[in-house]
Amino acid sequence: MELNIIIDDYSMILEVADTFLAQSTDAFQRLDRGMDHGVQVGANWVESPTQLQRCQVAADKLLTALETANENLAMLSAGYILSRMPDIIRVRIDTSGELHETSFE
Repeated sequence: MELNIIIDDYSMILEVADTFLAQSTDAFQRLDRGMDHGVQVGANWVESPTQLQRCQVAADKLLTALETANENLAMLSAGYILSRMPDIIRVRIDTSGELHETSFE
């Protein structure tokens, strides 16, 4: 699966293999269990994050992974997003610190 990542004026396509998605199911479930206890979304703590908020958190981690050239974290974060929102093709990652402004298309 392909995910188009847009960060400000930068755009890239990240290819996430179906086999990677299938092999990462346990890792994605661990991420969900961790977020079941709440997540930080911008300045707010969210006790019971929605699927959208969980994917916004994953997109923020994807941004960090790309900035630090951490390929494993980038693939895991993109894979999580694609596994939880399989119909999306694009993520616009907010860089202003307002996680809720990150959007999916």
